[in-house]
This record gives sequence, structure tokens and C-alpha cells, in this order.
Amino acid sequence: MNRGESRKRLRSSSPDTEGADSRSPERGNLLFKKSNYLEWDVEDVCSFLRMQGLEKFEQLFRGEKLSGAALPYLTELDLEQLGVSTLGDRLKLINCIDALWQSPIDAKVFNDPIHGHIEMHPLLVRIIDTPQFQRLRFIKQLGGTYFVYPGASHNRFEHSIGVAHLAGQLVKALSSRQPELRINHRDILCVQIAGLCHDLGHGPFSHMFDGKFIPLTRKGLKWKHEDASLTMFEHLISSNTLERVLQSYGLVLPEDLEFIKEQIRGPATWSHGEGDPPKASVWPYKGRPQKKGFLYEIVANKRTGIDVDKWDYLARDCHHLGIRNNFDFERFLKFARVCEVGKMKVICTRDKEVGDLYNMFHTRNTLHRRAYQHRVGNIVGCMITEAMVLADPHIRISGAGGKLYTMSTAIDDMEAYTKLTDSIFEQILHSSEPELREARDILNNIICRRLYKWIGQTQPAAETIIQQEEFDELADQVVAAVPSTPVEVQLHAEDFIVNVVRMDYGMAEKDPINKVRFYCKNNPNWTIKIRKDQVSQLLPERFTEQLIQVYCKKTDEKSVQAARKHFVQWCINRNFTKPRDGDVVAPELTPLKPDWNNTDSDSDDSNSRDELPSHHLANNHRPKAKLFE
Repeated sequence: MNRGESRKRLRSSSPDTEGADSRSPERGNLLFKKSNYLEWDVEDVCSFLRMQGLEKFEQLFRGEKLSGAALPYLTELDLEQLGVSTLGDRLKLINCIDALWQSPIDAKVFNDPIHGHIEMHPLLVRIIDTPQFQRLRFIKQLGGTYFVYPGASHNRFEHSIGVAHLAGQLVKALSSRQPELRINHRDILCVQIAGLCHDLGHGPFSHMFDGKFIPLTRKGLKWKHEDASLTMFEHLISSNTLERVLQSYGLVLPEDLEFIKEQIRGPATWSHGEGDPPKASVWPYKGRPQKKGFLYEIVANKRTGIDVDKWDYLARDCHHLGIRNNFDFERFLKFARVCEVGKMKVICTRDKEVGDLYNMFHTRNTLHRRAYQHRVGNIVGCMITEAMVLADPHIRISGAGGKLYTMSTAIDDMEAYTKLTDSIFEQILHSSEPELREARDILNNIICRRLYKWIGQTQPAAETIIQQEEFDELADQVVAAVPSTPVEVQLHAEDFIVNVVRMDYGMAEKDPINKVRFYCKNNPNWTIKIRKDQVSQLLPERFTEQLIQVYCKKTDEKSVQAARKHFVQWCINRNFTKPRDGDVVAPELTPLKPDWNNTDSDSDDSNSRDELPSHHLANNHRPKAKLFE
């Protein structure tokens, strides 16, 4: 924006209020009766300047007729053009004006179980009070995990409010600690809105919808909930006519809307989840220039994975699941600062905090093992997915113009998608339509705890990865792995569910801490990398692995026993790790793989398999001793 346009914008925001007495004794009291500073006239603004000890600028503001409506648009460049010559004076004025925005009198207070009493800016409250955002009240944060952990009843609604709060905490801490970064109220507000709206696109049962349901019903479609978050955000703004509200709080359209969307999904030139984000050699973002690139690391950090989204869900999920959180995000807030690395400005932390960051990723891994990838939670998710796939052709959701959509096509119309929540479970469960009978039976089995049977878990050999294109063949491989001893039941591929889970620290095989920059107390502007061996010898050697979980849809005892023997034989054929209960469920098979039966030389277990007489195993006699390794 050039100088002429900037001055014209400021003048147009300021009504003519000449003739008011700036020194009226009632002016100060009247100022605070107007809860919204956007309603201030020119003399109200001058009164505010006197209260802040900035009375020397009164005549300047009066001469330019700058009312409260113009304050959100003022930048340091505008003040320089208006004649505020010194940098110190310009920063004082900007800081005072930003303080008006950061703690508005009409802010609302939310009592959150994780962050306590938090204030939300009026614009954020306007966004919260829309049907598109309120929809998040009815989408479980952890999907099917609620059927395992009774406390996991929290929803995307409160998580999103928590992320908006933490985003504001971090960006305000950086602004206060480093005023030279020139973080303005627009930056702060956009970062908070991105935190608030980053999960708008989640479907029923959260990640189950975009991770399982959509791939099965819309084959070949590359779609993630981040895609829907952008579309839903646009729909939220337009359908609630919030454009003028955004502008009234100083946001510049469409630049700031683009900045908000880029924080959620990344630059338009990069597909979320497909490789590393673009290099800094060509700045890919449009919302903010490269000198403010650190703002893109607050809500969804594509560079290191350390962001406020993760901080909130770690704290919130641990709280509701009853699992200890070993990461203290409040310490990170105290030590965070922006440093230059090459041409980039990135968020860094103190060198002494490196151990706490490993704790953060370890906590995330613990949550995946104990909750997110819990064997019962996963099979509940699979059963809900099956029911939704069966019901999909028969469910009709009204969208724009009265057009009807299925669950899988509702993602193409945000009016229809707004109506799609976890309530679809009850809609199917309590339906009387005959075409939904099969789906209804599956959900009723979940309610009555008649779940598919757990068969076992294994892992590929070290350095071996099962590729995505092989996933659909795994059930056939299990059936084809005929045990050397006969089984009483003949099974088919459709009787098995094989679930492949990748466990990592968020960056596949890479150590995310290698992407983090640290500063030292003696020179906070100089950044360093810290290698893993500089931290501890007890940290992980590898940062990714696959878990293979196998279930059987047939639940009678003979079928389950046969399925377990097929599974053990498959593990032998594929050189996978030994199932933990392999010696119990298939004692006649596990000796056939020698490297499964090596015992620790320090073991005191005199009843281990290796010490049993060979004729016991040769004659397939079941050992009576304890058989766990």
C-alpha cells in the first residue's frame, strides 16, 4: 500500500468531530463508558494519549482527525509518514494502541480445565458463536478411544479454543520480549484466528473420517481435514457476513485471510503431508513476508513439529486420559525467542531446554502407544468405519440449494458438511430403515461390546517397512499362511483385519530435534544445533517403526484359535517379530523359528523353552511351564 492510499484509508476511518473540548473534565470518565475503543471520536483518542503520557501527539492526531476507528490500521510506517520522526516514539504509540486490542474491555472469559481462566478477543468470540464452529462441540477429539478410556469425552471445540489461547500467549511473549520484530495487532489476531480455526475441517470421530472412511469411499481422492478446514473457514466468514467485522478490527482483506489459511495448511504450492515444506530460497507464502516467517511456526510448525497445537492436545489428552504429561509448555513460553538462521527468522529456545523437547516427543509417542493406537480403540474405529461405509449410500444430507449429499460427498459442500458430526452414529444406530440394518447391527455390537477379536501384534524386521501399496494384500497373506498343524476352521481374507500403524516422533525416520535451533545464555542471538549424543546416551536410536495389529471378525473360539495359528505362521513366513503370546497360542509353531527361541544368558527362568527336552517339542506336547520369554 503506497503512502497516499495509507493516508486516505486512515482519514476515511475517522469521522469529523471538530469542535469538541479535549480538556472537558468529563472526557476521561466518558472514555471508559465506551467499552469499544472503535467508538471513540478524535477527542477520546486525544484523552487516551494524555492518560498514556503521550500528550505531545495530541495535535498531530487531532489535525489528522484520527478517531478510534482508525487505530487498528495504524502502522509504524503510517506514523512515520504522519510526522512521528523517532523510532522510539513510533514504537511507544504502536505499543499503547496494541494494548487496547490485546485486552479489550468486552473480552469474554472462558474457564478451561487445562489453561484456567482465559480471555478471548471479541472477534474470536464472534467466530466461536457460529454454526460452523459450534459443530466442533459434537466431534470427539479422540474418536473411538472414548470406548476405551471413559474420560476421553472431550471434543474439538475446547481443543480449538485452547490452541487459540496458546497461540496468543506465544506471539505476545515474542512481541513483548523482542519489540524489534514489529509484531502488530494484525499479526497477533491472525495467529489466534488460525489456532481457533485449524480443526474446522474434522469429520465424525476426527482422524477416523479422513484416515479411514474417505479413503474407502472416495478412492483416489487426496483429501485431508486441513483441506476442509480452509474451505469451512471461508464458508464460516462468508455465510455469517464477517468480512466487515474482520475489517472493523483492523484486518486487511484478502491479505490477512490468506495468512490465516497458510498457517493452517501451509503455502498453496505445498500439499500437506507430502514431503518437507518449501525451502527459504523462494519465499512461498503470500500472507506475510519472509522477515515475519517465524509467525508460521506457531500454530502448525512444518519445520520442527513444535507448535501450540501439539502443546494443547498433549496437555488436554493426558488430563482426560489420566496419563502423565512430561512436557511443560510454560517453560518454552519463557525461553522462546526469534533468531536469524541464514535468511530466515525462526523460533528458538534455550540450550538447556533440549531435554524437555525430547520429553515432549516421548509423551506424544506414549499417547500413541497407550491411547491413540490402543488395540481396542483401533478395532472400534474399524467397526464404526465399516458401518459408515455400509450406510453411506443410504444417508442423505441437505446442502446448498437443497441438493442432497452422502456422508462421503458432503465434503464437497460446506453447508452439508456442517451437519455431519459424531451424531451420525446415533442416527444409524436408532434408524428403522431396512437398508441400514447391516450397519445398525455393527454399531449395536459396539454398544454391547461384541467386538472383533484381537489376534496379535507383530513388527517387521529392523530396517524393513511394509509399503502402502501392500496393505490391501496382507489379509490374503495371513490366510495363505497355512499352519504346519491342521486347524479346525477354514478362514478367508474377509475374516481378517490387518491394521498397519506407523509410530514415530512426527518426522518419519528423522529426529525432529535436529531441526531445532538453540541459543545460549551468553549470546542469545547466536544459534546452535545440539546432537542427540550431546544430550543423553539413553535416547532412541531409531525414530520410526511399524506395528502390525491383526483382528478376526469371527468371534467363536475355534475360529479365533485358527486365526491365531495363521497369524503366527504368517509372522514366521515374513520374518516378523514373535507375537508376545506366541508360545501360548501356538506352542507347536514357535520352535520352528530358531531365532525366536534364543534366551538371555542371564535369565534365571529354569522353565524356559530351550531347556525342555527335545522330545516334548518333537511330539508337539504342550509344555506345562510358564512360556513367556
